[in-house]
Amino acid sequence: MTLDSTDKKLLFLLQSDSKKTTKELSLKLNLSVTAVYERIKKLEREGIIDKYVVLVNRSKVERGFVVFCHLKLIQHTKEFIAKFESEVVKLKEVMECHHVSGDYDYILKIVVKDMEAYREFLVTKLTTLQHIGSTHSTFMISEVKSTTVVDI
Repeated sequence: MTLDSTDKKLLFLLQSDSKKTTKELSLKLNLSVTAVYERIKKLEREGIIDKYVVLVNRSKVERGFVVFCHLKLIQHTKEFIAKFESEVVKLKEVMECHHVSGDYDYILKIVVKDMEAYREFLVTKLTTLQHIGSTHSTFMISEVKSTTVVDI
């Protein structure tokens, strides 16, 4: 699907606030409510709009301590990778897990209440996963930029 400038503007508006009504969007896009509705449905059918979510303020729910954990596996076999990935996705503290190139195999974004909670997570959950060779943790001091908007 080729996106025109109206589709791109619509996607920007929805990414900025997906609770806007089709009427509000139609006024900003100079389109009818029906035209906006049909564009949204098409973007959903094509898989360009993947899902709608609520972003939670982590500090308000005692998950303001953010850790980036770099992790190496002991070997890079297909079996070890599959086993690690199937286990790490089950850990609720892990917000993101990326298989990367370079000195480490994975980077995990972990959110917990505080340092004590991170230590507990590390000792009782993360390091109990099989095939982990080493970990290196980096703690967030402040969040300079965080966005969910993909610029198209």
